[in-house]
Amino acid sequence: MKTLPLPSAPSAILSFDFDGTLHHSASTPAVPKAFFEVIQKLREEQGVVWGINTGRAMPHLVEGFVESHFPFLPDWVVAREREIYFPNEFGRWVPLSSWNDRCLSEIHALFKNLQKLLAHIRHEIESHTGAQWMEMDGEPAGVIAQSEEEMQWIIDRIEPLTAAEPHLAWQRNSIYLRFGHRDFQKGSSLSRVASHYDLAADRCFAIGDSHNDLEMLDLTHAGMTACPANSVLAIKEKIRANGGLVATASYGEGSIEALKHYFILDPVRKNLFS
Repeated sequence: MKTLPLPSAPSAILSFDFDGTLHHSASTPAVPKAFFEVIQKLREEQGVVWGINTGRAMPHLVEGFVESHFPFLPDWVVAREREIYFPNEFGRWVPLSSWNDRCLSEIHALFKNLQKLLAHIRHEIESHTGAQWMEMDGEPAGVIAQSEEEMQWIIDRIEPLTAAEPHLAWQRNSIYLRFGHRDFQKGSSLSRVASHYDLAADRCFAIGDSHNDLEMLDLTHAGMTACPANSVLAIKEKIRANGGLVATASYGEGSIEALKHYFILDPVRKNLFS
């Protein structure tokens, strides 16, 4: 599996969250075939590049591509909300080392400095909830709650504890939470990808459905924003505040609706990228 032939001068960048935005495991197929038809049309007619911006680790994301029967690879990937990869000519994923290495170094330095605080947070969570604390290679600290309500309780509990630490942040998706560095998330990663193609934020389109997409959907990183109908309330509020599109359709169909809104059915924007 390889990418579509790259345009000589990309006109825009399309950034898609994966689970809940593009991919829906309960649907058949998990990603609508029509989505790839729209991507191919936009590549041929407007020279866009596209990628997946996800909380999945890279091996898990590759499984998703196979499960969803991707006919071609995306042009780039952001994995674990911060690691950037580009496919080589053989379809193998190559890390953007200059970004990924700095990201890894700064996260480990931050966590080393905040060992006592993280230990206190862990104690609070394990003492008052049934949530599971996670530590593994590449994931120094994370939480899996038993429910959305429990996760909200955890966030309300840790917000005042971390208020004095400007670089400590977290990414939340449903009952999952990953601690990290404030400077490395889906939004900053998208901007780094945009710089790779020498494009500004107003040439970036982003769509997502959950809390860990909030930074990616900020106008600092994407001038065109959208969310599918199944998105959480916080995302819908963010999109409306941006003047973006809250789609009437859910999951992959919502992504198709958003693409047509910005790139096919809106003649003003179509002219911008023709």
